Amino acid sequence: MRRLDRYVGSTVFKSILLVLAVIVGLDVISALIDESDDISETYTFSLVLKYVMLTVPSRIYEFIPFAALIGALVGLGQLATTSELVVMRGSGVSVGRLVWVTMKPALMLVLVAVLLGEYVAPHLEQLAKSERSIALSGDSGGMSRRGLWNREGNTFMHFNAVRTDTTLVGVMLLQFDDEGQLKSALRAQRAVFGGDHWTLQRVSRSEFTTWEATRSWYPTLRWDTNITPELLGILALSPQSLSARDLFVYSRYLNRQGLNADDYQLALWNKLLQPLGVASLVLVAISFIFGPLRSGTMGFRIFAGVVVGVIFRTSQDLLGPTSLVYGFSPAYAVLLPIVVCAVVGMVLLRRAS
Repeated sequence: MRRLDRYVGSTVFKSILLVLAVIVGLDVISALIDESDDISETYTFSLVLKYVMLTVPSRIYEFIPFAALIGALVGLGQLATTSELVVMRGSGVSVGRLVWVTMKPALMLVLVAVLLGEYVAPHLEQLAKSERSIALSGDSGGMSRRGLWNREGNTFMHFNAVRTDTTLVGVMLLQFDDEGQLKSALRAQRAVFGGDHWTLQRVSRSEFTTWEATRSWYPTLRWDTNITPELLGILALSPQSLSARDLFVYSRYLNRQGLNADDYQLALWNKLLQPLGVASLVLVAISFIFGPLRSGTMGFRIFAGVVVGVIFRTSQDLLGPTSLVYGFSPAYAVLLPIVVCAVVGMVLLRRAS
């Protein structure tokens, strides 16, 4: 029986890996084509290639649920086409055992996804975005239309790039009073973190009053702020690219600043509930093979899996922003499609049994 379990598990596992490789490969090619529009003297093709390769772990993490669904359909469909599943069922192997055997390789990939999403992908993507921003905007510290914005109290901040060595490139600080009038504008070529404060380098500062504006230059200037390199590293990435720990830390920081953290809380729930999402999708795939797609062709099974995956992803993408607009918990928005998939899978499996 163990040999049978290994056979079914390895078939499903290989199918999932194959599907994942195809999807990620197509996404990488698409990213290379998109990035080629920005190629210049400073942002060369080699840098484009390096940027896309550094984001591959994030792409793998993103597509693992989709690959688990299609891979389970392909693997089990292959066994169904050769009547091996019929023989297994006829020899007394229960549907529940086959479900568990199919789930195990998917859960192994979930473990890999968690490790990638928490420890590998965020760091590499931050490095990729930092090098890309510097290559596109230059390292001189001049104002760039790219980069990232942040707000702390009445101070609005813009950074061209956030390096992984706790250095900021191209810093601009705009300070407003309580009436929304601009008080001062500061530009610095760089900012280096010193443990409890930042040191701005090559600083130009303009101060505004009702009647005049004055400008000063400094070789260095101390900047005290609650912003740390860790928080800036989080800010440089989209919520979907952050680890669960970083999402929790930055949500607390935004709440302390009186700012809206709903986007980050939604991404946090997506991270925490992704294993359940993968399990529910695999359950649907298994129920399809034992139910309506038992005698279907491989092409139709793949098509059905793509449709289910798109519906699942679209429903989460729609319910997430809806929860932010109407004020109900993002956890419900993420959990609802998972519960629906699990219920559909269990109902179809019960009928097949």
